[in-house]
Amino acid sequence: MADNASATDERSLQDEIVRQQKIIRALMNRIEREADARRSDFAQFQSTVMLEHQVCERTAELEAALLENKKINQNLAAARARMAEEIDERRRAQEALEREQAAQRELIEKLESAQNQLLQSEKLASIGQLAAGVAHEINNPIGFVYSNLLTLKTYAADLLRLIDAYERAAPPAEAPDIAAVRQAIDIDYLREDIGTLIDESIDGAARVRRIVQDMRDFSRMGDDGWQLADLHRGLESTLNVVWNEIKYKAQIVKALGSLPEVECLPFQINQVFMNLLVNAAQAIDGQGTVTLSSGVEDDWVWIAIADTGPGIAPAHLSKIFDPFFTTKPVGQGTGLGLSVSYGIVNRHGGRIEVDSPPGGGTTFRVWLPVRQRAASADGRVSAAAAQG
Repeated sequence: MADNASATDERSLQDEIVRQQKIIRALMNRIEREADARRSDFAQFQSTVMLEHQVCERTAELEAALLENKKINQNLAAARARMAEEIDERRRAQEALEREQAAQRELIEKLESAQNQLLQSEKLASIGQLAAGVAHEINNPIGFVYSNLLTLKTYAADLLRLIDAYERAAPPAEAPDIAAVRQAIDIDYLREDIGTLIDESIDGAARVRRIVQDMRDFSRMGDDGWQLADLHRGLESTLNVVWNEIKYKAQIVKALGSLPEVECLPFQINQVFMNLLVNAAQAIDGQGTVTLSSGVEDDWVWIAIADTGPGIAPAHLSKIFDPFFTTKPVGQGTGLGLSVSYGIVNRHGGRIEVDSPPGGGTTFRVWLPVRQRAASADGRVSAAAAQG
């Protein structure tokens, strides 16, 4: 019995030990699980802290990168703005340079035009001086010739009267020697022809005197100041000077009115007449007519020169007063005649009007004030003011 009880107790004790071991193992497992859980939470906490730190670092890096990118974009925008401003400035500078170059080209063209007009005027002035000198040199001997021819005509008439008187006193039939001489010299033909010869010589000398006088009137270079002038006389003188350019191509028709004396520079106005007359003759194909007319309106006078040529093309009308513009073949025109004429008339405070219907000829009308202002823009004193 005792052994049984002891065995029972031993088993109970063993069972209790087993039970306690199980409890201990369970507790140990629980402790281990709790420890593992605590270790896991700490590791997770550490990981979370590290992640948060990395996130903060990355965020800081991103913010720095964003800030740097913003600065770069701002710098790029500023650089782009500066570049656009520089481009605009360069474009404005280029446009200003082009405008300046255009102005310089225009100025150069004006200077060239002025220089060529000056050269043309100087050439005309030199020709005028030469013509005046030649006219002066011719005028004296031609005056002698003309005067001597008139005297010779008188002498010849007297000699013929004397011959007639001798013939009446001593008839040729009574003087065979005289009759032979009469027959040899053909006295009857001589008596008729000598008067004709002398008259033709006087007429030729008179024409030479008139041409010389017209040349002197046309080229009165000594009269280089403003003065009152008869425009009709200047037109007539100029017409005689250029008559050789006109007589083979055109008939002159005059429809001149009554004009007062005009205050002007006569030699320059005669240049205008010369250019317009020569142009009118050259514009005519074959034979035609050049009509000269004049008139007065209020304080203005006008002189018109019209031709029966083919007229001026509408496309050319706006260019005819431009320097060097010409529709003539190469070598037949400088393109300065009308330009110089326009400048002269403009200098006189006047204007030139052009009427040229297609196929209807061309009319140039020169308008001039009867009197200049008391003092012109460049300080010249007019003739009227000087006389006053």
